[in-house]
Amino acid sequence: MSRNAIDTSVSDHSVSDHSVSGSSVSDTTLTTDAAAYCLQLGDDALIYAQRLGDWISRAPQIEEDMALANVGLDLLGQARELLTRAGQLDGTGRSEDELAYLRDERQFHNVHLVEQERSDFGFEMARMLWFAAYQCELYAALANSSDETIAGVAGKAVKEVDYHRDHASQWVLRLGDGTSTSYVRMKEGLERVAPYVAELFEDDAVSVAVSEAGVGTLPSSLWDSAFGHVSRVVAQATLTLPTDSTWRSRGGRQGIHSRPMGFLLAEMQHIARSHPGATW
Repeated sequence: MSRNAIDTSVSDHSVSDHSVSGSSVSDTTLTTDAAAYCLQLGDDALIYAQRLGDWISRAPQIEEDMALANVGLDLLGQARELLTRAGQLDGTGRSEDELAYLRDERQFHNVHLVEQERSDFGFEMARMLWFAAYQCELYAALANSSDETIAGVAGKAVKEVDYHRDHASQWVLRLGDGTSTSYVRMKEGLERVAPYVAELFEDDAVSVAVSEAGVGTLPSSLWDSAFGHVSRVVAQATLTLPTDSTWRSRGGRQGIHSRPMGFLLAEMQHIARSHPGATW
């Protein structure tokens, strides 16, 4: 796979007039871009956590049921902190629950990769390998964020996602260098994930603004290290990365999603919307 599919240019819409400036972001200096950035990263984690929940009782081993559930819980913890921070920074004071359960599809800003339906195990390990490789580089960079909350989340999360990456790597090795059937299934998993990878590393106006302010990092800057790790694992598994796809996903950061997203939200938000304001 090359970076042919990855357009690192800034999206057509211009950088917000509320770009972050200075060395830090405080609760009193609310910034639209920093809030939007937290929302993007929080939505990625939240939606993938929801997807991983689909594997409980369906994984190939009981131990894997528990492992995938724990990965999902790690991601949910990241999402809670990032969504809470988004609510603080955008001035609305919305809670993590309000942002998770009371937004419509076009108000979510996750990439398409994490919202795709559960498929077979080869697909899931290919998806996790790419996403965790991306998150490892992301959180390593964000540990130096000028926003103390983002830096704190990153400092804890980088240890979690390192485990996620290792877990997926071990399964890719086992499946790719296993039986003829597991080889084919893993190969097909990598091919089906490939069109969604580029979107992870695409810069947009929000990421450019927060990167310039020292709050965030450019997704494009994470490509080389993430690609290097995935390439090494795939080669050791006697597999090859797919060549450039004839199409690629776009638009998740702007709230444009694929068909599975609406069904995922309908399930995830059903109770909260059926009983608004309920507490327990």
